[in-house]
Amino acid sequence: MILSVNERTFTKEVLESPVPVLVNFWAPWCGLCHLIQPILSEFHKHGSQHVKLVGVNADENFRLSNTYRLTTLPTLILIENGIVRRRLDRFYGRDDIRQVLETIQCDYANSSQSLSILK
Repeated sequence: MILSVNERTFTKEVLESPVPVLVNFWAPWCGLCHLIQPILSEFHKHGSQHVKLVGVNADENFRLSNTYRLTTLPTLILIENGIVRRRLDRFYGRDDIRQVLETIQCDYANSSQSLSILK
């Protein structure tokens, strides 16, 4: 299960995390957010030892939405040591997001492991 964070828990769970965190900003009304959820769940299942995945309901956490200047949903932001390393807010299909998630996972996986997810 993907951890849900809010404005109260964001600092501890994301900014102070000892591992990189992929933050999924979503909203209940967002169709594309629901469409990518199974892909994110697979990423979480296979890559959670290297990258932590959390979800933030953008509608319920307006300050975070404002802080990260969300213009579209879903928006995925990779944060490492409190610093934004990557921002993904334009998706053209499932293959797009799969490729990005595989790249993130490979970037943070141990070089001795060869992980292939989402196939």
